[in-house]
Amino acid sequence: MQFIEFKQQLSNFVAFDLTDIRKIQADFDLRRLSEWQDKGYIKMIRKGYYIFSDLEINEQVLFLIANKIYEPSYVSCEMALSFYGLIPEGVYSITSITTKNTIKFSTPIAEFSYRKVKPELFFGYKLLKIENQQYKIAEIEKTVLDYLYLNPQMQNDANFSEWRFNAQDFLAKADLAKFNDYLKVFSNKQLNKRVEKFLNFIKQ
Repeated sequence: MQFIEFKQQLSNFVAFDLTDIRKIQADFDLRRLSEWQDKGYIKMIRKGYYIFSDLEINEQVLFLIANKIYEPSYVSCEMALSFYGLIPEGVYSITSITTKNTIKFSTPIAEFSYRKVKPELFFGYKLLKIENQQYKIAEIEKTVLDYLYLNPQMQNDANFSEWRFNAQDFLAKADLAKFNDYLKVFSNKQLNKRVEKFLNFIKQ
């Protein structure tokens, strides 16, 4: 298979893996991938996962890639907080939640980090569309709960103040009834205490 044909057949993929390639040609010669990397046609993101070198990278494209290269996962924590405008700092790592092992990938285009949670906590995300594809990102309520759950050092007003959390935007955008329903699913007394302190702080 020539590269032009290969690219046309995978044109709907932001990132693709060996399974995707085998679907278009079962006997694909994997040596071509090394050849096309050497020629600068494609880039390896992690072992077995690739993008086309001319792919235009933006935030949503990075989210799609994050979902693809480590499944199941959805974007959350620092990256989603930034996406919703809840923290002022730029975030350089695409942070996600997974039911698989905690891991980090440093790639030519970005750093992708994944935090493990129990399968019963893998919920509270939505699908957002970019062109003809969709990526998974935590809802605003679940984003905050994921972050507080995975960062037990967030214990008091000093921590919350240092966080520089945009309380006004959160209270305007979030459904607090849903927030509390999601909190119950965690069934975690320490998290309940942190969330109570957090809500008291942002409502001051």
